[in-house]
Amino acid sequence: MSDCIFCKIIRGDIPSKKIYEDDEIFAFHDIHPAAPVHFMIVPKQHIASLAEADMSHQKILGRLLAKAGELAKGQGLNDGFRTIINTGYVGQQEVYHLHAHILGGPEPLGPMLKQRAS
Repeated sequence: MSDCIFCKIIRGDIPSKKIYEDDEIFAFHDIHPAAPVHFMIVPKQHIASLAEADMSHQKILGRLLAKAGELAKGQGLNDGFRTIINTGYVGQQEVYHLHAHILGGPEPLGPMLKQRAS
């Protein structure tokens, strides 16, 4: 998709702080990090969201997740990390190109979600 910001990053039209690239996936640092280490892994193929993925995407989804640990360790996240895939409006997906956020740092990240008032 020509107007997708992640497609533009993958093509090199928009600069990024690239961590990794192969024929199928691209990983780069988030420009607004929410943790000391925060990067994203995206498939090069434009898939709008996890809700749009199907069994034809099985190989690329597996590759994306299988590479996450190696890339996280390469960024110094040896004691663990959080993997987040936001999907759709309710999931607060901001860019409609499937992507996995990898976050971590020297300290635990805290709770997954804010507790709602009763």
